[in-house]
Amino acid sequence: MPCRSASMRAIVPLMAAGYLALDDDIAALATPPGAGALAVVRTAGPTSIERLATLFSRPDILRGTPGYAAAFGRVTGPDGAAIDEVIAVVFRAPASYTGQDGVDIMCHGGRATVDGLLAALDSGGFRRALPGEFSFRAFYNGKMDLSRAEAVADLVAARTAAARTDALARLSGGLSREVADMRRELIRLAAACALRLDYGEDEAPEDLSEELPAMRLARASCENLAASYAVGRLLRDGATVALAGRTNAGKSSLFNRLLKEERAIVSPVPGTTRDYLEAELDLGGLPVRLVDTAGVRQSVDPVEAEGVRRSLLVAGGADAIIYVVDATKGLAAEDEEFLNGNPGSVRAWNKVDDARAMPVPSGWIGVSAATGRGESELVGVIRQALVGRHDGETAVGVPAVGVPAVGVPAVGVRIGSLRHRDALVRAAAAVADAETAVESGEPVDVVAIDIAEALEALGEITGETTSEDILESLFCNFCVGK
Repeated sequence: MPCRSASMRAIVPLMAAGYLALDDDIAALATPPGAGALAVVRTAGPTSIERLATLFSRPDILRGTPGYAAAFGRVTGPDGAAIDEVIAVVFRAPASYTGQDGVDIMCHGGRATVDGLLAALDSGGFRRALPGEFSFRAFYNGKMDLSRAEAVADLVAARTAAARTDALARLSGGLSREVADMRRELIRLAAACALRLDYGEDEAPEDLSEELPAMRLARASCENLAASYAVGRLLRDGATVALAGRTNAGKSSLFNRLLKEERAIVSPVPGTTRDYLEAELDLGGLPVRLVDTAGVRQSVDPVEAEGVRRSLLVAGGADAIIYVVDATKGLAAEDEEFLNGNPGSVRAWNKVDDARAMPVPSGWIGVSAATGRGESELVGVIRQALVGRHDGETAVGVPAVGVPAVGVPAVGVRIGSLRHRDALVRAAAAVADAETAVESGEPVDVVAIDIAEALEALGEITGETTSEDILESLFCNFCVGK
């Protein structure tokens, strides 16, 4: 099949041969392995429908099934024995995910059934697909650009509604359109440079000062999109939030309160938590790994001392720390020492519902793990600590009831990939160099080189100028069957 572009033809010959065996008919389990009501085995390739027909109890029906239609029948093994009754959903090139013919086989989800079906496909001439090979074929055949292909993996991995919305915006082409708009303007600037180089000074003077506003706008567009990585990364990869504090400060109770379930053992006996405990949490749209750590104190018990050491390591590597103090006891030297070493910690003054509680100090949030008092304010401050303040912007996702909608800005599209951010930063720097060259009166060919560098950097996002090692690295990290 034809490559999607000349640049693609130049890139892909150096990739692993497996991905480039585009005439192979491939198959893979597209649903998670293990027992289930249903499983989906995906196939694709130029002769995939015909190959499957030789294993199908109603071969002529399958061969005659139009695209986006289904056929019912049995898949048989090499000995002719039936393996399972299936629904075969047929896709016809080019109107398919991969751009090739293919069939999604819906079978019963038992492990023996799936293994038998895959073995039958092996015997019928299908090759087991490499990770991301279906998406690679979609990219190769021009069904989607590289940024949309990456969004497929992001959507599969999304852990919160906000992360899903972010990935879906990229899959729907939001990022592709943003980059296309930037490239369109840079191509116009490149053409302006070429015009001045191709014609004499009298016909097209070298001065490009009139293009400076356009250059500044293009640079700002790159910088703004690159800046969206801070939030996009959190939505895609999540964040680690550690609860720290002295023993019996109420960390485990607060851990349970935030999770809305009894995960940590709560006891008045000091040192109950001897190692850290973690759980996944949707914090108003942000996927968070919440960690309950051992109480900070000096201990002669070697097990507890090791737990404290590990807890301090976890807290040191966390994206945000919630430092919890027992309001009935107030601050101690250990608290001051920890906070001096971690000045950005979110400070929770716990047990404010207790009659013995001391007044909430300035800079602290009064909370009660027992009653939930102050929880909304605490969650809002944690989110703000993770992504920073974005004045005038509303949050994406559905925040918990009563949780201030701060921290996750609503933008048209965000990037979640470090690769994308680095490409945008390089593009912005190249345009900035072009601006400087114009302002300094440098020759037009110098400006043209800077604009070309910016175009090449942006092309890496969509795959137009992406090297073969990056392509292989991206697709081999996809799920098998996607």
